[in-house]
Amino acid sequence: MKIRLKVELSGTRDGVPWPPRGEVVDLPDAEAADLCAAGMADPVAERPVEKAVPPAEDVQERAEPKPEAEAKSVRSKAASRPRSPRRSG
Repeated sequence: MKIRLKVELSGTRDGVPWPPRGEVVDLPDAEAADLCAAGMADPVAERPVEKAVPPAEDVQERAEPKPEAEAKSVRSKAASRPRSPRRSG
């Protein structure tokens, strides 16, 4: 279980000094629960890793618009503009 230390701990754990206050450390569940219960640490929620890159086929479709789609979007923009009234002279 990952926890964030709220206090400085003196000494060592398994021969390694404790990380400084505010750092995240991964401990066995029972040991982490004891430190959290004593108010010395807070549990850190583990979030699934999100990918920022879309699948390859999505990238290709966005990079290369289809000519017919472009023509439709140009026509729809022109059709949606209000027309000004014509003046007779």
